[in-house]
Parts: sequence; C-alpha cells; structure tokens
Amino acid sequence: MTGENRPPPGASSNALPRLGELELAVMEVLWRHPASSTQQVQARLPQARRNSLSTLQSTLERLHRKGLLGRERERQAYLYRARVSRSELLGRLLGGVISQLHDGSLDPILASFVDFAENIDDSTLDRLDELLQARLRARDAGGCDD
Repeated sequence: MTGENRPPPGASSNALPRLGELELAVMEVLWRHPASSTQQVQARLPQARRNSLSTLQSTLERLHRKGLLGRERERQAYLYRARVSRSELLGRLLGGVISQLHDGSLDPILASFVDFAENIDDSTLDRLDELLQARLRARDAGGCDD
C-alpha cells in the first residue's frame, strides 16, 4: 500500500461532497466491485455513463481528492476502492442538506420526512420502525451518542 488511502489535506468527514452523476455511478461500481482499475470501472459502468478513459481517470482523481476513494498502485495502474460505505455517504449527504436548511427547529425536517414516508411501502416503514427502536435502545443503554 502506498499511503494513497489517507484522506487528502483539508478533507473533512463532515464536509458535504458535491457529486455529479458520473461520480455517483463510479461510486456504485466501486461499492459492488472494490479494488477496481480504471479500465474495470469503465467496463462496469452502465452504457449510458461510459465516457472516455481520460474523463473517467479525472473523475476517479476528483473522488480521491474529495476523500471518497482510496487507491493503491498495482503494477502500472491504481486500484480504487470506496473509502466510505453507501450508507455513510448517504448520511453525510442528508446531514449536509439538513444542516443547510436547518433553521433551529427540527419540526419542518421531521414533517417533510413524514410526508415522504407516506409514499413508502409498509415493509419499509416496519424496517424504519425497527431501526428507530434499536437506536433508542442503544441510546438508553449508553451505546450511542446521537
């Protein structure tokens, strides 16, 4: 390993990364196929998202600078891996949006979430309830600082 997996200077785990469609598609590939070369990522992208190799290399470099990808050199190429899980990135993105829109009261955010949840199927709502109950139990037991 070459030390390329360390976050770049100035990268913050709480920063809200701005991601384009190609960057998100690349993250999807790397969540499914970690330790992929540029050529492997390109081959695994949906046809509609396949760009030139140089565009993809630039995209991988941007994601690396944002601290979202780690890389290590193997022979003549880098192998890339996601440094954050899908759920961690989603949490950071949602947290960033909430922080940007937060006006001191969480009521509007919770009301919006409830409005959104109105369109979710029952099994997903049941799973959400299970997750909330587990989080509350962990908090009561002192296992969660949230």
